[in-house]
Amino acid sequence: MRTVLDLNETLLSEAMKWTGETTKTATVNEALKQVIKSGKRVKLVEFAGKLNLDINLDITRKRK
Repeated sequence: MRTVLDLNETLLSEAMKWTGETTKTATVNEALKQVIKSGKRVKLVEFAGKLNLDINLDITRKRK
């Protein structure tokens, strides 16, 4: 999909260095993937301590 964007060249250049990407398109796509991954990670961390899975690790480890 084609989209016209006004990107900050300084930020884009730095992002290209960090990602190792050689094109603007690849850099923006990688940045979008990282934002999504980071957001999912934050949501997952929010669940910490909220789920009671009631798992007995001793029994689970003996199961083959």
